[in-house]
Amino acid sequence: MRLYLDNCCFNRPFDAQNALTIRLETEAKLHIQAAIRAGQYSLGWSYILDFENAANPLDERRSEIQKWETLADSFAVETPAILSAMKKITAAGLKPLDALHIACAQALECEYFLTVDKGILKKAKPIAKIRIMNPIDFVIEQGL
Repeated sequence: MRLYLDNCCFNRPFDAQNALTIRLETEAKLHIQAAIRAGQYSLGWSYILDFENAANPLDERRSEIQKWETLADSFAVETPAILSAMKKITAAGLKPLDALHIACAQALECEYFLTVDKGILKKAKPIAKIRIMNPIDFVIEQGL
């Protein structure tokens, strides 16, 4: 099963851990990453992950997140099909970069798109051709 984690999901462990929800999302995300390392799941990666991560001004975060690309088994580059899918997803109210992430995950035939972005979770679920989930919900569903 192939997963796609968006940039906010990769960044969650670096966020202030004061709120319980953030701590739980961090633990779930780290558990998912351990399962990816163990070969239980595969990871999809995209040019938009590279683009957003390259814009991160914090060297430690940028380099730690970039290491995950080497564990990915598939990589999406910009194509007319991805841009077309992005336009359809954007029409539902998502931001273009968020829509590009989802379009890339769909192009990579990922079964799940994991995010901690509440806007994406609320707006994208009804329109995406992929299961969009918070890492906590994924861990519960998968029985990890």
